[in-house]
Amino acid sequence: MTDWGFIAAALAVGFLGSGHCVGMCGGIAGALGMASDSGKTEWQQLLSYSAGRLGSYTLMGAIVGALGAALVPALGPLRVIAGVMLVAMALYIAGWWRGLVWLERGGAYLWRYLQPLSARLLPVRSSSQALALGAVWGWLPCGLVYSALTFALAQGGGVSAALAMLAFGLGTVPAMLATGAAASSVRGLVQKTGVRLLFAGAILLFGLWTIWGGLGHGNHGAHGPHSAPQSGQSEHSHHH
Repeated sequence: MTDWGFIAAALAVGFLGSGHCVGMCGGIAGALGMASDSGKTEWQQLLSYSAGRLGSYTLMGAIVGALGAALVPALGPLRVIAGVMLVAMALYIAGWWRGLVWLERGGAYLWRYLQPLSARLLPVRSSSQALALGAVWGWLPCGLVYSALTFALAQGGGVSAALAMLAFGLGTVPAMLATGAAASSVRGLVQKTGVRLLFAGAILLFGLWTIWGGLGHGNHGAHGPHSAPQSGQSEHSHHH
């Protein structure tokens, strides 16, 4: 059963963490959004690039969700891990702890094989090229994406995890579109200390809320908002 509270949280995490995305992918989005010869912003290419990224994120979610459901049937431990990762991401965005860098280094192994493919798609001259570039760029090693993946993993199924990653990706779209339209001004805004700390604080609260639920407190610690165990019944997510 899909936990729509978690889906909404994934959307919010994507939006709040999108300042990190601007740093990682802002150069590409800015290049796609440069004014054309006619003086008009290439919105079609920007949207296609974002659609490609969202497709990759959704695929990642489906894969990790299916694997998680097969390997770890209890959601409680998965949600605790997801919450810990969100807390780590908040500290990362705030600049207080850089421990997630090792995760990005681990993902760099796959990126070595994909980067040449992305290079062949540049410069982008069509929406189909932008779509393909976004699909490849979605696999760029990124601590924020990996944190979102653990959040998706805690959904307990491929479909719900795919929806969570789609929601996360949608949350990052506004900042990426704005970056394409006004790269320098947006990058300057999200890099301000106050803005970063505000977003980091919100993600930290999401992480603590997730850990709290994973430990069995509140409705979302089980399989969904209506799955609290009744008297005399056993709920496997509370006994693993």
